[in-house]
Amino acid sequence: MPTVTDAPLEAQLSAVLAPVLGEDVEVTEVTRLPGGASRETWSFVVRRGHDEGRRMVLRRDPPGAPSSGVRLEAALLAGAARAGVPVPNVVAAGDERAGLASSFVVMDFVEGETIPRRILRDTALESARNGLAGQCGRTLAAVHRIPLAEVPGLPGGDPLESLRAVLDRLGQPHPAFELAFRWLGETRPPRGAPVVVHGDFRNGNLIVGPDGLRAVLDWELAHAGDALEDLGWLCVKAWRFGAPLPVGGFGTTEQLVDAYEAASGRTVDAQALRWWEVLGNLRWGIICIVQAVTHTSGAVRSVELAAIGRRVCEVEWDLLELLP
Repeated sequence: MPTVTDAPLEAQLSAVLAPVLGEDVEVTEVTRLPGGASRETWSFVVRRGHDEGRRMVLRRDPPGAPSSGVRLEAALLAGAARAGVPVPNVVAAGDERAGLASSFVVMDFVEGETIPRRILRDTALESARNGLAGQCGRTLAAVHRIPLAEVPGLPGGDPLESLRAVLDRLGQPHPAFELAFRWLGETRPPRGAPVVVHGDFRNGNLIVGPDGLRAVLDWELAHAGDALEDLGWLCVKAWRFGAPLPVGGFGTTEQLVDAYEAASGRTVDAQALRWWEVLGNLRWGIICIVQAVTHTSGAVRSVELAAIGRRVCEVEWDLLELLP
């Protein structure tokens, strides 16, 4: 006898959403969205009766793959919404027992732009760009207000030690990275009290409209850590996409920090922020190596992964410019 998970995805989604939205729910226009090697993302429309329909997004682990923490992401989205972070509304979430063959979260679709080069260049978003760094500062302050107790199971650990371990396993010599490790080890600032860290807050994971920041996406790298990690990551040169301004290509460090301090009540030490910016660049460089090895090892053959691997030399140059 066929099981629920043997049914088309439209039928699976209808069965999952019926207890939330009503038995007369109909799912149409199911489309796989590009991007994301570890999770699937699907767009679809939900209709009840003759209404115009409500666009939603499904994020799930590939069926049969080990769980990557999608349910934790759903808890993070709920906690973020309560803390005042603009995020998509969570409609439903569950594990493979709920009928989608894997852990999943269903969210309302948020209209807006996510492609960084459009965010940085489209004339329709010029007004949004002017205030975006400040909005990011206030939003990160809200992220860091999420009580850790609301998201039990968040990973932690020392990010510098973790990066060291990853690079050592790769077994590739990169003198510029070794210089960065030595400088980071010698100049490390005092560790702040742990907070919820988004882990990938950057241009490309933000939905932006003419009115500014509409939603923060991709919480899969969230963890417990130092608040300045998020600010430093947003300042990494790779996320400027060729634009000159240091914060995502759209704003100044002063705009980001002033807004963050006003909203959080914390004081941002400039040298500590620079430390985290250097660590962020180093982290991106090591990620580039990992992506390249994923391709060259044959684990996932991908021109995109190979192209990302070629950016390691860019990061080496960026680090040499950053280090004193």
